[in-house]
Amino acid sequence: MDSEWIPPEVDGQRPSVARVYDFLLGGGHNFASDRDLATGLLRIEPQARELAHANRAFLRRAVRTAARAGVDQFVDIGSGIPTQGNVHEVAQSVNPDARVVYVDNDDVAVAHSRVILAGNDRATVIQADMRRPGEILSDPELNRVVDLAKPVAFLLVAALHLVKDEEDPAGIAAVLRDAGAPGSHLVLSHLTHEAQPGKTAAIGKLYDRATSPAVSRSHAEILRFFDGWDLLDPGLVYVPLWRPDDDDEVRDPERFLVFGGVGRRP
Repeated sequence: MDSEWIPPEVDGQRPSVARVYDFLLGGGHNFASDRDLATGLLRIEPQARELAHANRAFLRRAVRTAARAGVDQFVDIGSGIPTQGNVHEVAQSVNPDARVVYVDNDDVAVAHSRVILAGNDRATVIQADMRRPGEILSDPELNRVVDLAKPVAFLLVAALHLVKDEEDPAGIAAVLRDAGAPGSHLVLSHLTHEAQPGKTAAIGKLYDRATSPAVSRSHAEILRFFDGWDLLDPGLVYVPLWRPDDDDEVRDPERFLVFGGVGRRP
């Protein structure tokens, strides 16, 4: 990793979920500790890279869907380290005036985002913890870019499975719902144990070493995060099944281990 991207306070000894994800997507902003954990993950799930790319592709399709529906404000919570096909690139390809706020608590993710977004007055990044959504929504930088009185797309992509039950993941989704104007969207993907409980349990144990856990949940548990939102077709499904592109061929979708869906606030 180029030292230009490394804030001096970063602890490289403990794996970061954002940097592990960066490694799986082929990025270069990760440390040896992250690569070690990713290697362990690949032993448990040899298709982990494919799964990460499928989740990222779901994010891009969902952002395009929201943008084409007229939403021009996006708040990506747990955004991670920017990679090809960032939210602002996808949204602004549909609407050049779209505005995006990235939110993460990882120092490397935030530092790299600031460099990537320099000079883009329609996109910004703030360092905050998704477990305190009220602080995110009241952040002055967020409110400089986003008008919460108008529809916003809130993204919790591969995010809430990093939140333990006792940290109230449903409460996070509810705070965002209550803050969203009618026409706002919730884009969410989440690890599930429904198809392969043994594998997801092993992944959860592995992530005990990282900065955040990996908490798998059932379809019913994940669906509850959409309480108060109207779920768009095709509902909450394995991520490659959510409005796939015409040339996408999906085989054995349950092997992707992640459900995804998009809700609209009535």
